[in-house]
Amino acid sequence: MKTFGSVSTEMEIQSSAREAWALYGAVGLTVITVPKYLAAVDIVEGDGGEGSIAKLTPLSGSPYYEKFTKVDDKHMVKETEITEGAFLDLGFTLYRIRFENIPTGKHSCITRTTIEWEVKEEYVSNSTRVSILPSINIANDIEAYLLANEKKDEDCN
Repeated sequence: MKTFGSVSTEMEIQSSAREAWALYGAVGLTVITVPKYLAAVDIVEGDGGEGSIAKLTPLSGSPYYEKFTKVDDKHMVKETEITEGAFLDLGFTLYRIRFENIPTGKHSCITRTTIEWEVKEEYVSNSTRVSILPSINIANDIEAYLLANEKKDEDCN
């Protein structure tokens, strides 16, 4: 038997959905996550688009692999699933993260992050390790990055 779960958060970003998507989509997120959250992100299969596999090396701990199961540039949706290591080593049979950018105005959007998981019944206590907090931190970092670079662009004009 397996236990299923999900957690989601929405955050308003003061930047256009397309600008935020440039970071969330494909491998653009590495601009934010390396070196603050990860030591390295290496695409080991594919070109960073749908079907690609990335090796993520945390600042501490063992590397893990995730597959980009969906990269939809039109609807600004990206889904990844861990395929080796990390949560799978803790009895999870599925660990999926979905990022969605939803336009709300010319210079604003909602970033929705959803984590879905399945865990074997004997490891259900490990479900408490699932946290949306890193996604909230990354969304805040993306907004700060976009606002800082928008200011730099204005200074150059």
